[in-house]
Amino acid sequence: MFIANAYAAPGAQPQAGGWDMIIMLVIFAAIFYFMIYRPQAKRVKEHKNLMSALGKGDEVLTQGGIVGKVAKVSDEKEFIVISLADNMDVTVQKSAVSAILPKGTLKSL
Repeated sequence: MFIANAYAAPGAQPQAGGWDMIIMLVIFAAIFYFMIYRPQAKRVKEHKNLMSALGKGDEVLTQGGIVGKVAKVSDEKEFIVISLADNMDVTVQKSAVSAILPKGTLKSL
Protein backbone atom coordinates (compact mmCIF):
# COMPACT_ATOMS: atom_id res chain seq x y z
CA MET A 1 0.00 0.00 0.00
CA PHE A 2 2.84 2.40 0.84
CA ILE A 3 4.60 1.74 -2.49
CA ALA A 4 1.43 2.39 -4.44
CA ASN A 5 0.98 5.77 -2.71
CA ALA A 6 4.55 6.82 -3.57
CA TYR A 7 3.90 6.41 -7.26
CA ALA A 8 0.37 7.74 -7.17
CA ALA A 9 1.27 11.43 -7.57
CA PRO A 10 3.89 11.81 -10.33
CA GLY A 11 3.38 15.57 -10.83
CA ALA A 12 3.71 16.59 -7.20
CA GLN A 13 7.27 17.99 -7.51
CA PRO A 14 7.57 21.69 -8.44
CA GLN A 15 9.61 22.55 -11.54
CA ALA A 16 11.87 25.59 -11.73
CA GLY A 17 11.47 26.25 -15.43
CA GLY A 18 15.17 25.77 -16.32
CA TRP A 19 16.47 29.03 -14.87
CA ASP A 20 18.44 27.23 -12.19
CA MET A 21 20.34 25.29 -14.89
CA ILE A 22 21.15 28.49 -16.82
CA ILE A 23 22.36 30.24 -13.66
CA MET A 24 24.55 27.25 -12.79
CA LEU A 25 26.10 27.24 -16.30
CA VAL A 26 26.83 30.97 -16.05
CA ILE A 27 28.51 30.45 -12.68
CA PHE A 28 30.63 27.58 -14.05
CA ALA A 29 31.62 29.70 -17.06
CA ALA A 30 32.69 32.56 -14.76
CA ILE A 31 34.72 30.18 -12.59
CA PHE A 32 36.39 28.69 -15.69
CA TYR A 33 37.23 32.16 -17.02
CA PHE A 34 38.69 33.59 -13.81
CA MET A 35 40.44 30.44 -12.54
CA ILE A 36 41.81 28.91 -15.76
CA TYR A 37 41.62 31.02 -18.92
CA ARG A 38 42.55 34.49 -17.64
CA PRO A 39 45.74 33.49 -15.73
CA GLN A 40 46.95 31.37 -18.66
CA ALA A 41 46.36 34.20 -21.13
CA LYS A 42 48.25 36.55 -18.82
CA ARG A 43 51.25 34.15 -18.70
CA VAL A 44 51.27 33.82 -22.50
CA LYS A 45 51.22 37.61 -22.89
CA GLU A 46 54.11 38.02 -20.43
CA HIS A 47 56.16 35.35 -22.26
CA LYS A 48 55.56 37.06 -25.64
CA ASN A 49 56.74 40.36 -24.15
CA LEU A 50 59.82 38.58 -22.76
CA MET A 51 60.67 37.08 -26.16
CA SER A 52 60.25 40.40 -27.95
CA ALA A 53 62.49 42.15 -25.40
CA LEU A 54 65.44 39.79 -25.97
CA GLY A 55 68.54 41.54 -27.14
CA LYS A 56 72.23 40.93 -27.64
CA GLY A 57 74.08 40.82 -24.32
CA ASP A 58 71.12 39.72 -22.18
CA GLU A 59 71.77 36.91 -19.74
CA VAL A 60 69.06 34.27 -20.07
CA LEU A 61 67.83 31.03 -18.54
CA THR A 62 66.30 28.43 -20.87
CA GLN A 63 63.63 25.90 -20.01
CA GLY A 64 66.30 23.20 -20.13
CA GLY A 65 68.32 24.93 -17.41
CA ILE A 66 71.04 26.41 -19.64
CA VAL A 67 72.33 29.79 -18.50
CA GLY A 68 74.20 31.97 -20.95
CA LYS A 69 74.54 35.31 -22.69
CA VAL A 70 72.70 36.11 -25.91
CA ALA A 71 75.26 36.45 -28.71
CA LYS A 72 72.95 36.83 -31.70
CA VAL A 73 69.21 37.39 -32.21
CA SER A 74 67.55 36.30 -35.45
CA ASP A 75 64.21 38.07 -35.87
CA GLU A 76 62.92 36.24 -38.92
CA LYS A 77 63.65 32.65 -37.83
CA GLU A 78 62.74 32.98 -34.14
CA PHE A 79 66.12 31.61 -33.04
CA ILE A 80 68.84 33.03 -30.80
CA VAL A 81 72.45 32.05 -30.25
CA ILE A 82 73.47 31.72 -26.61
CA SER A 83 77.14 31.90 -25.67
CA LEU A 84 77.92 29.47 -22.85
CA ALA A 85 81.70 29.96 -22.82
CA ASP A 86 84.30 31.67 -25.01
CA ASN A 87 84.14 29.17 -27.88
CA MET A 88 80.85 27.43 -27.11
CA ASP A 89 77.63 28.70 -28.66
CA VAL A 90 74.20 27.05 -28.67
CA THR A 91 71.30 27.89 -30.98
CA VAL A 92 67.85 27.71 -29.35
CA GLN A 93 64.36 28.89 -30.13
CA LYS A 94 63.28 32.15 -28.54
CA SER A 95 60.32 30.37 -26.99
CA ALA A 96 62.73 28.15 -25.01
CA VAL A 97 63.86 31.15 -22.95
CA SER A 98 62.10 31.13 -19.61
CA ALA A 99 63.66 34.18 -17.95
CA ILE A 100 65.96 37.12 -18.52
CA LEU A 101 68.44 37.23 -15.65
CA PRO A 102 69.83 40.40 -14.04
CA LYS A 103 73.15 41.65 -15.38
CA GLY A 104 76.16 40.06 -13.68
CA THR A 105 74.44 36.77 -12.86
CA LEU A 106 76.90 34.74 -14.92
CA LYS A 107 79.89 36.18 -13.07
CA SER A 108 78.38 35.25 -9.71
CA LEU A 109 77.90 31.59 -10.71
